[in-house]
Amino acid sequence: MPMTRDEIFSKVKSVLADALGVDEEEIKPSATLSGDLGAESIDYLDIVFRIEKAFNIKIPKGELFPDPQAMQGLLKDPRYVQNNKVTAQGLEELKRLMPHLDLAAVGEDPDISKMTNLFTVNAVVNYVESKVNA
Repeated sequence: MPMTRDEIFSKVKSVLADALGVDEEEIKPSATLSGDLGAESIDYLDIVFRIEKAFNIKIPKGELFPDPQAMQGLLKDPRYVQNNKVTAQGLEELKRLMPHLDLAAVGEDPDISKMTNLFTVNAVVNYVESKVNA
């Protein structure tokens, strides 16, 4: 039987609270992992491990969160980024690589310095929901 979105959110909230040492009350769907919840690069690996364990799923490297080296390559490619702004082609590539992200804000403000804001609690829930209910 498929898990409901609320069940997935509840479990993700618990995982993130444990991984990041924050109170569950701080974990809202729109909260950004880095900006709002204080996640650092090493925390992303821990989150992946804990999500895999909590939901009994396998997360390929770079699928939930981008591989830093691959992301650097994408950000340096002039087809995808020009003048520190994501191009239309870059936006399409991001959609292809990470369909669980809400990229609407990128279209409105494509500044690459704001890319970490794409990694929200809701993005994690979207990803897990696509895996457990596939």
